[in-house]
Amino acid sequence: MEGSPERHSKKKVVAVVGGGLVGALNACFFAKRGFDVEVFETREDIRQAKIVKGRSINLALSHRGRQALKHVGMEEKIVSQGIPMHARMIHSLSGKQSPIPYGKKGQVNLIILSQNTSLLFAETYPNTKLNFDHKLQDWSAETGLMTFVRPDGSTEEVEADLIVGCDGAFSAIRKQFLRRSRFNYSQTYIPHGYMELTMPPINEEFAMKPNYLHIWPRNTFMMIALPNMDKTFTCTLFMPFEEFEKITTGDEVIEFFQKYFPDTIPLIGADALRRDYFRLPAQAMVSVKCSPYHIGDKCVLMGDAAHAVVPFYGQGMNAGFEDCIVFDEIMDRFNAVLPEYTRVRVPDDHAIADLAMYNYIEMRAHVNSKWFLFRKHVDNFLHFLMPRAVIPLYTMVTFTRTRYHEAVERWHWQDKVIHFEKIIVIWDSFEVVTLSSPRTNGVCDSHWVNNSSF
Repeated sequence: MEGSPERHSKKKVVAVVGGGLVGALNACFFAKRGFDVEVFETREDIRQAKIVKGRSINLALSHRGRQALKHVGMEEKIVSQGIPMHARMIHSLSGKQSPIPYGKKGQVNLIILSQNTSLLFAETYPNTKLNFDHKLQDWSAETGLMTFVRPDGSTEEVEADLIVGCDGAFSAIRKQFLRRSRFNYSQTYIPHGYMELTMPPINEEFAMKPNYLHIWPRNTFMMIALPNMDKTFTCTLFMPFEEFEKITTGDEVIEFFQKYFPDTIPLIGADALRRDYFRLPAQAMVSVKCSPYHIGDKCVLMGDAAHAVVPFYGQGMNAGFEDCIVFDEIMDRFNAVLPEYTRVRVPDDHAIADLAMYNYIEMRAHVNSKWFLFRKHVDNFLHFLMPRAVIPLYTMVTFTRTRYHEAVERWHWQDKVIHFEKIIVIWDSFEVVTLSSPRTNGVCDSHWVNNSSF
């Protein structure tokens, strides 16, 4: 794959398989470069669908995603449809609410939903064609020939110069990769599932403060709530599957919420809780890692097809969007684009997958810890004093484009330095106290002093 179709007399065709957020944004990047782009989506056109299927976990748009949108002229259009989030709001069992800012003043996340957003991307460029109801049956890494099945059972063959697999965690494109040697693949289902509930507006206004990620941390499980544009909140309960299965009646639902989330019962409604808890079973969450991301010069994986992550760092969509801009930047600098993309991107995507796993523990348990809150204040204070030397992990991940794996390495280094400084301070304090303590006849123990160098 070379950088621009103008190098050839015939326009190259890029086929993007998967019409979700990452696929549609990728279409914009390729279309902007002048390629003919075709997007193939298994589902029907959601603009005409009576019922839109799929998960509705709210999506947080942060700096990485915004930079990708900005590159194709879509940032302002998408941001205008989002709700800014300034901080986490922690709800204790007693009902007390305590905000924990994400970063410095002015640093915010934005919440957007995925239903029609992807179509705003893909419709931006006239050299992009959307193909709905196209289920990928098979494809050739040698020729770029793809076979799609239509709803009536008929098949359609399409040939492309480059196939971009953006078809999600259970990617049909990736199945071809699995048939090849030296392709590394792993998937991990976490033992927790999730269930979504709706908190309706009160008097046509949000039932809680809208500019926060609301969290009810309960150590081994938690609930979060994020605002929607229609003034509702989507409440998502994350909990071990066996705990979900213990609750079998409406009364047990109310008893459970009364014990762990009492402040939410009047906001969601007791009748709604009894009804909606059993509407759908708890859903599973999977983390996917693989390598390499490409086959020859014909196909590349991006987004969840390459690196599905659990939703606890708010970086799934942002990492997918950053895939698009990283690939575009590599096209400006390299001829062998696909191998370089794999080399650059794999360590970063594996790093954010691990961070997302870690952050679940932080959200459900650590935010209750006084030590955690103290460390947050220390990190932010040191960042204020030395903004280039000390940068909190969350700031690096959410508000910069520092490579994910470099952010993790720096985080570990800073943690060691801060702990070392803490030991020095404690030792110095101990030494001062010891030296000033009364000894025999008010004289210091010279042997201890002479042998106490650090």
